[in-house]
Amino acid sequence: MQPLVLGLGNDLIADDAVGVLAAREVKQRLGRRAHVVESSLSGLALLDLMVGYHQAVIIDAMYNGRHPPGSIVRLTPADLSKVVAPTPHFAGLPELFSLAKHLELDYPEETVIFAMEVEDPLTIGGSLSLTVRQALPALVNQVTGQIASWENEYERSLSP
Repeated sequence: MQPLVLGLGNDLIADDAVGVLAAREVKQRLGRRAHVVESSLSGLALLDLMVGYHQAVIIDAMYNGRHPPGSIVRLTPADLSKVVAPTPHFAGLPELFSLAKHLELDYPEETVIFAMEVEDPLTIGGSLSLTVRQALPALVNQVTGQIASWENEYERSLSP
């Protein structure tokens, strides 16, 4: 089965578009080697998108000031801290993975998250900042590299 590549963000909001734009590039490079989905959804609305996959890569923007803009951070679900959300509408990825496990859904056993620190995640109608635009190819390379790594693992598992 193909892995899922899920590019998150809104391509109408400056640097928030980086996940969606990276997903488009990944789709061009990988073709049918992965199922690539773009989404502006968040929280529990993402639950259905991930059901039925063994492996998933999530691409998203982050804006926390802990890294220079354009930095790419590789995370797993275990690296994410729980979000204290006032309602399920504000649930984050940790709650998503927890709920999928609790409901015993056919959810990815392996998930990697590539998050890029951005400069401007708020300007409606804005374009990518120069720093993020310049870092976009590296983000795409990391995602396609992860898919290639999983493919190599699968090929090795078939060898006697």
